[in-house]
Amino acid sequence: MTEKNLTDKQLLNKYRGCLLGGAVGDALGVPVEFPDEADIFNKYGRRGITNFTKLSGTGKFTDDTQMTLFTTAGLLACDVNETITTIREENKQEENTNIFTASSVNLHKRDYIPYIADAYRDWLQTQRQHGVPFDAQKHSWLRDVDELYYRLAPGRTCLTSIMEGCDGTIKNPKNDSKGCGGVMRVAPVGLFLGATGLRLEEADRIAAEAAALTHGHDLGYIPAAALSHIVSLVVHRGAGLQEAAEDSIAAARKLFAGFPDIQYFTELMQKAVQLSQSDMPVQDAIHELGEGWVAEETLAIAVYCCLRFPESFADAVIASVNHWGDSDSTGAVAGNIMGAWLGMEAIPKKLAENIYLKEVVLEVADDLFEYRESRKHSETPMEVWKKKYGAGSV
Repeated sequence: MTEKNLTDKQLLNKYRGCLLGGAVGDALGVPVEFPDEADIFNKYGRRGITNFTKLSGTGKFTDDTQMTLFTTAGLLACDVNETITTIREENKQEENTNIFTASSVNLHKRDYIPYIADAYRDWLQTQRQHGVPFDAQKHSWLRDVDELYYRLAPGRTCLTSIMEGCDGTIKNPKNDSKGCGGVMRVAPVGLFLGATGLRLEEADRIAAEAAALTHGHDLGYIPAAALSHIVSLVVHRGAGLQEAAEDSIAAARKLFAGFPDIQYFTELMQKAVQLSQSDMPVQDAIHELGEGWVAEETLAIAVYCCLRFPESFADAVIASVNHWGDSDSTGAVAGNIMGAWLGMEAIPKKLAENIYLKEVVLEVADDLFEYRESRKHSETPMEVWKKKYGAGSV
């Protein structure tokens, strides 16, 4: 594949598209997550749900998007705090300097996972019902967004795993869950780390470890690595969708060689690619891949829908939610991929303009873009970054 030199405007469009697209797919899937398909199509018409209306919902996203935003906050918190520490230690910048730069920091030595775990602890506070203990420590400005404090069917594994320490790893898993709560939140890893000098394999592993914080089965975190890989390739490496999907399969096979379920995962993903090139009706093809309640099925269904409708955000995401499975999660992942591939401008305005907390989603995407893509010439004062993502500053 040939890397493309995109302009800042084009890259920002993809960053925004990835996060906003995920929120759109997530919210569109909410009303159809539990009804069977006959009820969905009887209620919403032959295409199923296609828009946010009084009938179908108000564009409010679930824990899928909430946790995606907090994953982003964790990535930024790591870079901001580690950079501040490095600058101080190396005496490269005086405390009263206004401009925040980080060009001297070795990204290969950074451990993003503890910061992401802290961000998930922040998310847990937005779900403070049914025994969630209060934690006064805040790690980013998202803890202060009152509108994020609501529950919309959060995953039980995410809740319990974070309450119990949020410290699972690939080598030391804390459970045997392969639910989709790990894959549905890691698209920002591909956006953020795909723009660095890290090898894709390293970024993929970070995405997998982020999922393994809460999901210990190998099929709970292998799909997270694959999703991050796809997002990285379509945003930063100039890959087409099918090329990115196929490369993610090969990369996962190499990175997780010898893992118990890697063969099953690669075969399911290959099946998704093959089905996208067939004339099989969309619902039938989705049934061949599963229902999306577990991570490998979530990713396979999303990839299938994206490859089936590669030039239309709306068609891909609509297909990804109108089935009898975990519609909000398959919609969120499809929206992440299609938004990263086509950019925010490809999201229909009737969907983009009516998404809940749109400005918060875009602010997080903009922070991710500015820090990673524009930091060498950023004029954002250091105190702004410290206030939003610096330890002990919120």
